[in-house]
Amino acid sequence: MSYEMSQSSMGYPKVTSIRGKLTAAPAGAPNETFELSNNAYSVLDSEEEARRLITEVVPPTAETVLKVTGSLCPDCVAESKHDRMVAPMVVFEEAGEIRMVTKCEEHGLQFDVYWGDAEMYYRAKSWADNKNHVRTYHTKPDGQIVCPTECGLCPKHKSHSGLGNIVVTNRCDRSCYYCFFYADEGDPLYEPTKAQIEFMAKQMASEEPIGCNAIQITGGEPTLREDICEIIEIVSQYFDHVQLNTHSSRFMEEPELAKQVRDAGVNVVYTSFDGLDPQTGAKNYYEMPAALAAYREADLGAVLVPTVIGNWNDDQVGDITRFAAANNDIVRGVNFQPVSLVGRMPRHLREEQRVTIPDVIHKIDEQTGGDVPADSWFPVPACLAVSDFLKTWKGEGLYELTNNFACGMATYVFLDGNDLVPITDVLDVDGLLHELRDISEEYEDDIGALDKARVSLRLFKNLRGFMDYGKVPDSMNVDIGQALFDAFTKGTYDSLAAFHKNSLYLGMMHFQDPYNYDLDRIEKCDIHYAMPDGRVIPFCSYNVVPELYRDWSKQEYSISVEEWLERDYTSLTPTDAPNRTNRRENVIDAKGGEHSGTGTMNRTGDESQGIFGLDVKHKRGYDSEFRESIHEAYRASVQDGVPVWETLGL
Repeated sequence: MSYEMSQSSMGYPKVTSIRGKLTAAPAGAPNETFELSNNAYSVLDSEEEARRLITEVVPPTAETVLKVTGSLCPDCVAESKHDRMVAPMVVFEEAGEIRMVTKCEEHGLQFDVYWGDAEMYYRAKSWADNKNHVRTYHTKPDGQIVCPTECGLCPKHKSHSGLGNIVVTNRCDRSCYYCFFYADEGDPLYEPTKAQIEFMAKQMASEEPIGCNAIQITGGEPTLREDICEIIEIVSQYFDHVQLNTHSSRFMEEPELAKQVRDAGVNVVYTSFDGLDPQTGAKNYYEMPAALAAYREADLGAVLVPTVIGNWNDDQVGDITRFAAANNDIVRGVNFQPVSLVGRMPRHLREEQRVTIPDVIHKIDEQTGGDVPADSWFPVPACLAVSDFLKTWKGEGLYELTNNFACGMATYVFLDGNDLVPITDVLDVDGLLHELRDISEEYEDDIGALDKARVSLRLFKNLRGFMDYGKVPDSMNVDIGQALFDAFTKGTYDSLAAFHKNSLYLGMMHFQDPYNYDLDRIEKCDIHYAMPDGRVIPFCSYNVVPELYRDWSKQEYSISVEEWLERDYTSLTPTDAPNRTNRRENVIDAKGGEHSGTGTMNRTGDESQGIFGLDVKHKRGYDSEFRESIHEAYRASVQDGVPVWETLGL
């Protein structure tokens, strides 16, 4: 693999990995060469055409042209012009940001921010991985593959399923406008059978050379299925890690369900958590404290998942981190997701709501007073340094996270009372990862017993050097260096349990939308959806071009009300039942609380009853005393570090 090395305006060394080839830039461009991605040839015929594109669309104030590749025209996507929606894109640095511009022959130019911090982009890109990690293809189109219209996985794809998703229903009792899977009125009812769910699980688990070993059961709201525990039992046969994606509200109504799903095979709950007030957290603000208490009683870990929207809840990311730390007895981490902008949006509105990975990271840094510094975050493919070392050490292929460096970043913080200590204060993470990568490259896949002894001594010595034991929090009752050494060389992970118990994982995953789409990211995606027809679809194909995948699947495998009622777990719900209402009346909407519905007749033809999650929605009936107690529980967690269950006496 070759690299372009140059200097950015900030002095940080740029490392541009070559997917296609390094190409001479046109006269007048700010740099001599740029990366011409293989994906550019989906829409461009030649290098000369790429150079003409740069001259035409890149602003004169750009400091560096980074690459030419393929993207989407948002207007063509909105108009369902799938045969012409792929458009050329130029990625460039300007004003300290990484920006992009796409050109559609019909709709013209679209500008957007790719990454809000150029220096962080270059640091993340230094961990880029361009290898192929999958040999299983579920579709093999004839001729040239036009990404993303022929996903499946196709032969252009480069990553096995790191996290698989199985949609078990499109029903949901909430109506959140930014949800990928929001079911519109009149949508078909999609609820695959248990046999179809098992088939989808097998498709991802059987991938080669490495089968998917982590699965997410998702929706809709999966807990609306009364047979959810049976589904979990089926899926858990094929995966080491099972997580349940939920808004958690049912666990307030039925706290015993937490133990039931844990016993069925769920390892962690992946729960929506968009804000710390009734407006930003409208989906589950009042229900979450009781749900966390239920998870704690069941010893079922939870990861909080905030969708971060500019000028809506991005001022709360620091307090969300502190809330998670206060409830760390059961909250294992926070996975922030900068919002994906869908539908036609004018540029000024996109600029108002757009936040990128660096934007959220810097806000967390600022809002925690530097307790979670921006330079403590690493891109997801940096984990390959660990998996490559373990593959070398054990002589066998292992689970890998190989998505594009621009997709996500992560870090850990240790808990020291109410203080947060970044992992980079305690451990030289960059030094450790480079050491592991150097060992893997030195020995590749052939390491004998004598070499293992040498490497063990080398690693043990260097791990001690990477540690700053003076900054290890008093709450850590484990030697972190020794625990890491044992995990790397002996395969023993018991001592890492204390590490996880006294730390908080912080992740960042920015799923794409039509305005910031990058085909290079798609072919490296490792978060996939299985479909009942056997195809496995990258997340940002499934949700960004829904008519080709998500909506097609819902329609193709939809069932009627009569078919649904024939199943052994189903029944209609009265619209006047406690905490229930007809969808056309008051429903919970994350735009800001409760609002009036559309007035559409239930699909059963009977306004007195309907299908919960489609015709019938959840309705709150909390009194002022209860609401005030919830406000106090959140305040005490954020400001005083008190778990919500203690404040509420749960």
